[in-house]
Amino acid sequence: MEWLTANFGDFWSTYSTLVFSVGVHAMLALSIWLTLSCGLLSLANAAFMGIGAYVSALLTLNLGWSFPAVLLAGGVAPAAVALLIGAPVLRLSGVYLAMATLAFGEVVRITVLNLEITGGPEGLNGIPLSTEGWHIALLLALTIYGLARLRRSKVGRAFEAIKEDEVAARLMGINVDRYKLLAFTLGGFIAGVAGALNAHFTFFISPREYGFENAVDILTMAVLGGVSDLIGPMLGAAILTLLPELLRSLHDFRSLVNGAVLVLVVLFLPKGIWEPRRIRAWFQRMIGGRA
Repeated sequence: MEWLTANFGDFWSTYSTLVFSVGVHAMLALSIWLTLSCGLLSLANAAFMGIGAYVSALLTLNLGWSFPAVLLAGGVAPAAVALLIGAPVLRLSGVYLAMATLAFGEVVRITVLNLEITGGPEGLNGIPLSTEGWHIALLLALTIYGLARLRRSKVGRAFEAIKEDEVAARLMGINVDRYKLLAFTLGGFIAGVAGALNAHFTFFISPREYGFENAVDILTMAVLGGVSDLIGPMLGAAILTLLPELLRSLHDFRSLVNGAVLVLVVLFLPKGIWEPRRIRAWFQRMIGGRA
């Protein structure tokens, strides 16, 4: 028992940050899954994460707010921004929406880069290390539970209808604009909470962490894992978070590796790694072959 405890202690002291990152990235992947489930190709989640991170860090450092309060504020702030910009931006679709949300992300990054209160290009140092493993586990579990319930609800069915055919959804009486705005806002809230958690276990945040590369990484996580189920985005997040650790020698080529993985998945597994129907068919073939 002592041997097990000692080894777990060594493992946790070495890899706790990596485990925390997997949980946070899983929340980010679920946040973009939510918008994709409504047919929205948005690249604003990295910016929402940054807003949540900076708002929570500034409230902690300057006003001494409690950790639960800054987590809530970290989610509410980007959700409010999403609600504000959603009405004009969500009139676009496809690649035009992706470009508009990417431009929004750059506006957020440059704004943070030039504000004195955010530390400018130097970022913010000395953020209290308040995030613990159970915080991430609890919030990730609540996110999964909430999204699973939402998926089976009237709202989830409306999201699916809009994703399949927006025109047909309108003819069925679904308020497409309202549901799109809801998905966009909820995605912003989840990404903001993930940013707040991240800020309080990394000690330091800077504008470089919330730019174009991070936005593409979040999208890659969801596409890699698959968006047909909640498990897919989390699986993709775990793979892309652990991949640099497994391939340390290729650290300088992280973006290249991520891009290659995305291209291969799109070409050979267009529905992602986790596609329940394909997995069930594979198991059936395996069982049938053994029989």
